[in-house]
Amino acid sequence: MRTTEQDSRWTNLDSMSTSELLYGINSEDRGVTKAVRLAIPQIRELVDGIVERMRRGGRVFYTGAGTSGRLGVVDASEIPPTYGVRDKFIGIIAGGDGAIRTAVEGAEDDAAQGWLDIEAFGPSPDDTVVGIAASGTTPYVIGAVKGARERGLLTGCITCNEGSPVAEAAELPVVAVVGPEFVTGSTRMKAGTATKLILNMISTATMIRLGHVKGSKMVDMELTNNKLVDRGARMIMDATGISDYDQARELLLRYGHVREAVEAYLNK
Repeated sequence: MRTTEQDSRWTNLDSMSTSELLYGINSEDRGVTKAVRLAIPQIRELVDGIVERMRRGGRVFYTGAGTSGRLGVVDASEIPPTYGVRDKFIGIIAGGDGAIRTAVEGAEDDAAQGWLDIEAFGPSPDDTVVGIAASGTTPYVIGAVKGARERGLLTGCITCNEGSPVAEAAELPVVAVVGPEFVTGSTRMKAGTATKLILNMISTATMIRLGHVKGSKMVDMELTNNKLVDRGARMIMDATGISDYDQARELLLRYGHVREAVEAYLNK
């Protein structure tokens, strides 16, 4: 039996108090970071492969169904505002965007559609497909990974079961074995948390390696709200020595990004 489908270590959830439930969930969650840490060598290989291809103009496609697909869409959607980079990380979920909110019956079982949904974006060999499937058995995801690999794209996956079909299909699998879930089979819990952590690592490390962070600052972030304008102005003050907040804010709004504003001020 797959690890993610094994019985919970806890057999009496329905008789536990709220505090007992919460401490139990937290106890299970402690093992997630350890499982992800053990997978870092695999994550490193995947990130290095992505960076190499992105430097040639490549993109990353996250593909998944249900919770896994939603997590991929969330991670991809955060890249433009955080790093000012658009259309480089693309999240695809079985059943289309409507499945982000409402489950689409049978969508994850369509193996052929997995690749077809990626093909609509005109993929090239410089692109990377990362299949996300906690179980490692989702036909939609396996079909996408196999289709991509057959056409020369780099393929990776994120799964929480050893020896799974999706890991066998991918060139660079990432396997984080978190063990049975607190609620038996509910992979939105520990497996979902591990997946979110790994996606954070992949996209963040990639963007840093590609130069979108200076020091620890998001110098290419988009100014989509007042909070980010304020953050950007203070980043400019730190980088340039400007002591006048209003001057730094005006400089930021004039150039649109922290990086351009700092370069313009220092090179004037």
